[in-house]
Amino acid sequence: MLIIDAEDSVKFKQDSVGGSNPSVASSSLQQPPPTFEESVADHVLHLPHNDDLNFEQEGGAEPPAFAPYDAQFFTSRSGDIISHDAHLNDDGEALYRFLLSQASTPPTVILRCQGSHNETHTRMVHSHHNGHSRMKTEQYTESITDFDFCIDVGQYIFGEPTHWSYADSTPAYRGRMYQEVGISEEKRKARKSERKAAKAWDTERTRRGFPPWIGSDYAWREDQSYATQANGVLRSSWTLRQWADDYCASRKYLKEFNYNKIAYGWNFEAIRVATISTINSTHYRGDLSVQFETSQNVVSVRSHNRLSRALSNRWIKFLLFLTFIYPFIWLFKRFHLRGGGRWDVCGGAYALKRVEQTAKQFAPDVHAESPFRDVFETVDATAQGSSLANPPGRRTKVVGMREGEWFRQWEGTIRRAVQNRLQDRQPLTIPDDHPAHQTLALDGY
Repeated sequence: MLIIDAEDSVKFKQDSVGGSNPSVASSSLQQPPPTFEESVADHVLHLPHNDDLNFEQEGGAEPPAFAPYDAQFFTSRSGDIISHDAHLNDDGEALYRFLLSQASTPPTVILRCQGSHNETHTRMVHSHHNGHSRMKTEQYTESITDFDFCIDVGQYIFGEPTHWSYADSTPAYRGRMYQEVGISEEKRKARKSERKAAKAWDTERTRRGFPPWIGSDYAWREDQSYATQANGVLRSSWTLRQWADDYCASRKYLKEFNYNKIAYGWNFEAIRVATISTINSTHYRGDLSVQFETSQNVVSVRSHNRLSRALSNRWIKFLLFLTFIYPFIWLFKRFHLRGGGRWDVCGGAYALKRVEQTAKQFAPDVHAESPFRDVFETVDATAQGSSLANPPGRRTKVVGMREGEWFRQWEGTIRRAVQNRLQDRQPLTIPDDHPAHQTLALDGY
């Protein structure tokens, strides 16, 4: 609402008349412009405080508030997350946010111990031949399970996941049905020797618990613990978001994007060997199996058409095998230009033990006034030389439980479980010699 006072109107007319006189016009131009306070006090434009100014946008009502997209997915029998959501196949940002949300759930890692032996039994078998009954003996072998239990190792995972990606020189699935090296226009099919070397290193890396961003070209040494730090873990030239955009831009009919979850930090092979040694100390001589098993470690986004959904159903897939239809589907995925595509280049790393950098602190010289200062300096230098070598100016610390500490807690439980022939499908989460909560509540315990 505009309110123009009468005095201001008259003044405006006088100014317009005076503007016809050049002398008056020149004098008015020489006057300085009004200050900000004078402009605010001017009554030409008066906006009352009681009136609300509501400016409607073009198109009517205001846009709704932003809400995160909830994609549809289901959990497979092995615990993997599978989604055929149409929006995740078209929007790279939605796919990227979906992977980040699913990465907040760590994988399940268990140590399974199984022992069995074979027993040979004899039984009597009746047979009829030409109306005559005949009895004969036969022997058969039966496998007897002595113990079967597992320990939950994934509960010791701590911290947030670290998002990683394969280096451009590492063979991986980058949009085709075979492994490639490079990105964009520089991609080429990986050679057989490259695939074989990468597979061998992946097995060795998993056994020793190295982080997934350490490639086979890295010369590992036990005195370089700082290599397990989460620095430079995105080895690919593309980010996770760029790979998501590349997947969504593909028009292939049977495409699939996999996000792999990997636990690292412990020497799993050393733990397995120590567990076997502990079981053998109980004088057990049967067939022994000690393995680490990982589940709920894959987030898979697949095409949203009917055929892709059908292939995610294991019963329908089994029926396609019986009817000899699946081999033709595989040929279509493998050789057709718009058949199948697989993206398997990135994932999340979950630490059981991690080496972190700390600010280097200089302790005060407590031996400054000592006559044996040179001796103390020699001893300190020797002690520092025997520790883990760190980069210049850096100091590191180990965060999380060490595998030796874990095994010390569970060694007695493993031994007693073998002796008592324990068979339990539920993972053990607390050592059997750990005091119960009710016991800890007792005064003076």
